[in-house]
This record gives sequence, C-alpha cells and structure tokens, in this order.
Amino acid sequence: MYFLMICPHHPGADIAALRDQLRPQHRAWVASGGDGLARVLTGSALWNAGAEGIGNFGILEAEHEAAARAFAEGDPFFKGGVVKRVELTRLADTFQAGRIQPLTTA
Repeated sequence: MYFLMICPHHPGADIAALRDQLRPQHRAWVASGGDGLARVLTGSALWNAGAEGIGNFGILEAEHEAAARAFAEGDPFFKGGVVKRVELTRLADTFQAGRIQPLTTA
C-alpha cells in the first residue's frame, strides 16, 4: 500500500535548531526505511513563504497503515519533538510508484 505522509512541525526558532541537530539521524532513518518498516519513495521539507521549515512530507510504501505510522513515529524528528502530528492518507491502488526513484536504500 502507498501512503502520503504529512508531518507539520512545531513553530519556533528552538524547533528550527532542534531540526538542524536531528537532521542527520532523520536522513539515516529515511534511508533505512525505518529499519525496514516502509520504503520511502520520495519526500522533502515543507517551507512557508518566508523559506522557513514548517514540516516534511513523504510518499511511503508499507504493508499496512500501522507500519507506515510506526515509520513516521519512529523518525527522530517525531521522537525528538520537532513534528507536531503525523497525517497519513492512503493512496489509490493504481498509484504509479514505478515512476519514482526511491530514497530508501535498504
């Protein structure tokens, strides 16, 4: 199954600094697919009009929604308090995932 994951971040300069601190661990988590919980097809930071980070998104492939949620909630951004909430939306079974070069290396 495929899911759109949207993770709004808490606002504030302290959160921006925490996000910068946790970014290497976050990227490693994404690259591993959360130790195999999900395959990350694509994702990126979300910015506001002032080019400030306000969240992140991803398109995930996971066996079921519980695995996708475990991936999202295992992310150092979530565990470290950067992410305000995780929003998961299942994508259509006809989603053309083959058109995306996956970010997950495992």
